[in-house]
Amino acid sequence: MPLSAVLLVLLAGLIHASWNIAAKKARGDIRFSAFTSWVMLLVWAPLGMYLAWQEVPSWGWPQWACVGLSAVVHVGYFVCLLRGYRQADLTVVYPLARGSGPLLSSLAAVWLLGEHLSAWAMVGIAAMIGGVFLIAGGPGVWRMANAAGHTPASALVRQRLLHGLGYGLVTGVFIATYTVIDGYGVKVLLVSPILLDYVGNVFRLFLVTPALLRDRPAAWREWRAQWKYAVWVGVVSPVSYVLVLYALQIAPLSHVAPAREISMLFAALLGGHLLGEQDRWLRLVGAGLIALGVMTLAWN
Repeated sequence: MPLSAVLLVLLAGLIHASWNIAAKKARGDIRFSAFTSWVMLLVWAPLGMYLAWQEVPSWGWPQWACVGLSAVVHVGYFVCLLRGYRQADLTVVYPLARGSGPLLSSLAAVWLLGEHLSAWAMVGIAAMIGGVFLIAGGPGVWRMANAAGHTPASALVRQRLLHGLGYGLVTGVFIATYTVIDGYGVKVLLVSPILLDYVGNVFRLFLVTPALLRDRPAAWREWRAQWKYAVWVGVVSPVSYVLVLYALQIAPLSHVAPAREISMLFAALLGGHLLGEQDRWLRLVGAGLIALGVMTLAWN
């Protein structure tokens, strides 16, 4: 994988972890998704409209279909992620989502796009899968998930863990789906990464804005409580994803997708410190395995 692609993925990982911390702190629902989409629309309008003026008139139905499908999947991803954050720890939901998603993306890239994984690339991916497992709690996850709760407190912990596992895996499926769709868009259909994200966000507004209109007083209360987090996510999340899309233009999807798991190194550090979540050292070891996997992919 070219060094430029590695650097893009590293920077994207740091930004991605930061906005996920903000989303976790917001504890929002689909209305939070709507807030962030409107912030994206307004903040990035000058750049988005400038590029759209130049490129969109040349789009055919494949480009529009790709952007529209991507928008639908992104909404499902973000709503599922937010629900997981409300019901479980970030350091369970986030690594499972980020780990299962790139793994599925890599397999899809080999199957659908004809990419090839070398032996070293598979070693790197295996290291990252092991890191994901440790960050999510290691063997203790399965013991806790299978343990019968003898007290209300232990039953609550078990339920929270199971919710984290479930939402993390489902979110990972969404990640894999939009990664393949968007990778096809920028690599095959040659859609601008910035436009893919910006025009896709316009599509997303039609899906999430009705949630604001159904109960406007409640939406206003949510905005006053969450606006700082919504502004941060709306401003920086497009940057992190556009960097990944640019990396996809110069490196194989089957390498870029798992390399994105470096974001969990930052999430393990930031999440444990800022959110006070447990098993910090175990998750740092897992994050180290992920970093090793990324370096293996970069060397390969």
